[in-house]
Parts: sequence; structure tokens; C-alpha cells
Amino acid sequence: MPKQLAPDGTRNIIGQHLKKLRKEAHLSQNDLARKLQLRGYEIDRNTITRIEAGIRFVSDIELKALVEIFDVDYEVLFHGR
Repeated sequence: MPKQLAPDGTRNIIGQHLKKLRKEAHLSQNDLARKLQLRGYEIDRNTITRIEAGIRFVSDIELKALVEIFDVDYEVLFHGR
């Protein structure tokens, strides 16, 4: 069974919102990956790149990690600010 795609055909709906949050926080993809790794999440720069580009699905664990790092509600990742 094929996986569900976002309305725009990407594999997630948070990619562009994640990119905006990251840039607002003045973090590079490497910086964000490092912060996530220091908290025990196995997310590298390549993973961040693929999520932001919408070519990678996002797990619930990764979503939780991103919410923690940016200290935002889930809604911000889903709908933006």
C-alpha cells in the first residue's frame, strides 16, 4: 500500500515550516542536527535536508524532537506561525 502524500505531493507537511523555524533561530542544518543529537535523537544534517525538501516522511519521534528543540506547539510545525 502506498504511503499518503501531502496535498502538494511532498512526503511531509512540516518541511517548509521547519526550515522557517530553523532560519528564524539562526541555525544551520548542522547546528540543528547537533542540538538534536545532544538530546539523544539520531537525526543528522542529511535527514534535516530531506525533511525540509519534503522528500522524507517524518516519524512521530522526530516530530516530538523538533517541537522540543524549538519549544513550540505541534501546530506551528503543521501550520506555521
